[in-house]
Amino acid sequence: MSQPATKPIVISVYVGLALVTLLVFWQVSSFEFLYYDDQAYVHQNPHVLNGLTRDSIVWAFTTGYASNWHPLTWLSHMLDCELFGLSPGLMHLENVLFHLANTLLLFTILWRMTGALWKSGFVAAAFALHPMHVESVAWIAERKDVLSTFFLLLTLGAYAGYVNRRTLSRYLGTLVLFALGLMAKPMLVTLPFLLLLLDYWPLKRFDIGGGESPGRRDRRPARVQERRAILYGIVIEKIPFFALTAVSSVITYLAQRGGGAVADINLLPLRWRVANALVSYMEYVGKMVWPRNIAIFYPLEPGRFVLWRAVIYGSLLVVISILVIRLGRQRRYLPVGWLWFVGMLVPVIGLVQVGGQALADRYTYMSYTGLFIMAAWGIPELFSRWPQRKAILGASAAIVLTAFGIRTYQQVGYWSDGVTLFSHAIEVTENSYIAYCNRATAYSKRQQWQEAMQDYRRALEIYPEYPEAHSYLGFVYGQLGRWQEAIAECREAIRIKPDYANAYTNLGAAYGKAGHRQEAIASFKKAIEIDPDHVEARHNLANELVAQGRYDEAVDQFQKVLKLMPDRLASMNNLAWLVATCPGLKNRDPNEAIRLAERMCELTGHKDPAFLDTLAGAYASAGRFTEAVDTANKALGLAIEAEKTRLRDTIEEHLSFYTQGKPYIEPAIQAPSEPNKL
Repeated sequence: MSQPATKPIVISVYVGLALVTLLVFWQVSSFEFLYYDDQAYVHQNPHVLNGLTRDSIVWAFTTGYASNWHPLTWLSHMLDCELFGLSPGLMHLENVLFHLANTLLLFTILWRMTGALWKSGFVAAAFALHPMHVESVAWIAERKDVLSTFFLLLTLGAYAGYVNRRTLSRYLGTLVLFALGLMAKPMLVTLPFLLLLLDYWPLKRFDIGGGESPGRRDRRPARVQERRAILYGIVIEKIPFFALTAVSSVITYLAQRGGGAVADINLLPLRWRVANALVSYMEYVGKMVWPRNIAIFYPLEPGRFVLWRAVIYGSLLVVISILVIRLGRQRRYLPVGWLWFVGMLVPVIGLVQVGGQALADRYTYMSYTGLFIMAAWGIPELFSRWPQRKAILGASAAIVLTAFGIRTYQQVGYWSDGVTLFSHAIEVTENSYIAYCNRATAYSKRQQWQEAMQDYRRALEIYPEYPEAHSYLGFVYGQLGRWQEAIAECREAIRIKPDYANAYTNLGAAYGKAGHRQEAIASFKKAIEIDPDHVEARHNLANELVAQGRYDEAVDQFQKVLKLMPDRLASMNNLAWLVATCPGLKNRDPNEAIRLAERMCELTGHKDPAFLDTLAGAYASAGRFTEAVDTANKALGLAIEAEKTRLRDTIEEHLSFYTQGKPYIEPAIQAPSEPNKL
């Protein structure tokens, strides 16, 4: 039973937790997408962008894309696109709301299980405000973290309800919630062990009278057989949970292995993995107590594999484990908290290395709860004989939580955009080729080509065999007109990673700009062979086909792009212009051109002069010259206002045809100089 607490006090705890969480994280509402997994999860994923369709739902349950099987996470992102379109601010806020819900759930569950209002409140506040949790909340691609934790906490709450009153419906409800959590993120595979820990404390089901109210204290010593019966019953009860864990583990391993995320044992031997795991455990503990030098990516440094370091950190881990287990006979929260922390990190500690990171902030999102429990229950006991104990503990907790909140607010600010985030990572880590590469990508999105080139080169100085850096450096060289260097870099990326679709796409773009049309088409086709959903490769292939006069093939490719991503403006514009103005097309379709052009003008609020120019051409192609003239005049005004001289001259040329009652017909359509203009 819960300790006595007045309703206003309980409400004040809930309100306080909500206010501080929103205060610290609300700034994310103005943040951008990152070009670091956000594009794969949301804004360049055609299945997600299509929203909740039958095909996209089937894809979510059958794909191992992004080296994971987490259909519930995909459905969550699809629902966002269905409701919000491509609005990163609203998607960020949804992460914050899940984090808030998790904070309040954690408080509620701990309070009801233990009856300790203020200790539970401290754990929930530390969970809400710890700087190491920023990554899980401020990164749209980490929706899987906050979403899976939401179902984990619902599972724990449902399990506590089942223990209080064991019915089949409550048991099955708990099992279903666990399954949903696994479908959001498979890191939850350790949850059955967590349930066993909660059985030990605070539910105390291993004691005589297991299954009675966890608050009951009049338990009698049990005979050995009775204790075994209790133990067997509790373990057997978990078999369906362990079965779900086994299935999820197999699916996850296959998905990550198939996606190339699992490191080759020859590249990272087992002894190195064990060393890194031991070092990482203690570094996680250190960052919980003193959260400094927090970064989005921590590279695997050779120093992590030094024998003496692994021995020292491993010894500390063993000593702490022995100590908490010995003390845990009288203080059960100690082994429960420690094993909660250690156990939840097992799938991601690096024994099976996934990705190139040494450790990651996101892995602490729920695992730190165990350490918070140890602190919340253990520190008051240490000072149990101090005078004014409550005042001192209250003031100390307030200072710690305030420090966490200030540090977290600052850390959240780094996530505002890619340049800021990865500049900070470069500052606080050494030799982070990932940080340099991703800051370069952020510079590329701003068209700061020189800065991007320098960062890609720096990434390759650190890690010469990094295919992504070679491919993207090739893209940047292409933007700078250095075609031969662009081709060489893309070829190097393909040498390192032969099935790298993006490298073939960038290679094709470089060949096309250099005038090697056949090589460009072959490269784009190879990218599509590797990844049939690669919309950029199909779009660029269509443009190259246009340049060769293969208009009907180009139309087919543009249509395939729009089937994958119906509102891709560049492809809509090129296809609309092609079917409206191309004389060599077998089946010109002015009405289809009008439909496409009206849609893209609607999506851009009739503010883009290039799209209005296309709409005017479509109207003229259908013989609707009055509308063509009016639309072209509006496009002309916007082009003049925006000081787009070249576009202004083009629109004036087209308008001269419409005023004479003639459609504009391209004499010969050439390869586009811009991605959205044929």
